[in-house]
Amino acid sequence: MKKTAKETPSPDQKKPVPKADKENGEGAVLEKIATMQDPDRVIGERIHAIIKASAPVLSPKLWYGMPAYTRNGKIVCFFQSAEKFSTRYATLGFLHEANLDEGAMWPVAFAIKEVTNAEEARIAALVKKAVR
Repeated sequence: MKKTAKETPSPDQKKPVPKADKENGEGAVLEKIATMQDPDRVIGERIHAIIKASAPVLSPKLWYGMPAYTRNGKIVCFFQSAEKFSTRYATLGFLHEANLDEGAMWPVAFAIKEVTNAEEARIAALVKKAVR
C-alpha cells in the first residue's frame, strides 16, 4: 500500500477548536483547586461555590492553569492562587467581558486573604454585576 504525504493546511484554513465541555471544565477546575495548598484551596472552593450560585450562566474552565469562568467562551473572571506566582495573597480578577464599568476607572482585581461572610457577599455582588 502506498503511503501518501499528509496535507499541510494553508494559512487561510483554521484548525477547528473543540468546544469546552461544561462538565469537563468543572472537573478540571475542581481538580485544580483540590491540588492547592491551604489557604488558597479553601478560598478557591468558596469562590467556586459563590460564582456557581451567583452566576450559573458562567462555565468553569482552566485558563493558564487557573480556575476561570466563561460566558460564550470568553473569560469573565478567574481565581489566581497566591502560590501561582509566589505572592502574599490570592487574587480574584475580572477581564473586559465583565460588566464592572463604573465611570472612567474601576478595579478589576481583588486581593483575597480569606473569605468571610462580608467578602462572600461582595464577591457575589461583583459576579452578579459582571454578568448582567
